Amino acid sequence: MLNKACWFVYLLECSDGTHYCGIAKDVEARLAEHNAGKGSKYVRGRTPATIIKISGPLSHGDALRLEIKVKKSKSLRDKIAFLRTNREGL
Repeated sequence: MLNKACWFVYLLECSDGTHYCGIAKDVEARLAEHNAGKGSKYVRGRTPATIIKISGPLSHGDALRLEIKVKKSKSLRDKIAFLRTNREGL
């Protein structure tokens, strides 16, 4: 049986000091895509990006819900707090 809890929510800091949140099964590979200009449009012009926080493993649905909560957060502190308590409130 496949393990459904194989998704991670990650928070990046871009070279301009802004932050980006996403989900991936392999965060290191996804970071390499972002830094190679093959990731999200937002990160493309802001490389190199570095990982600030990773949360998981989660199911795909839980990872998507957590990503939405993080993206709605106003401050970096709140974003990191959501990732730290990744399963609460999902």
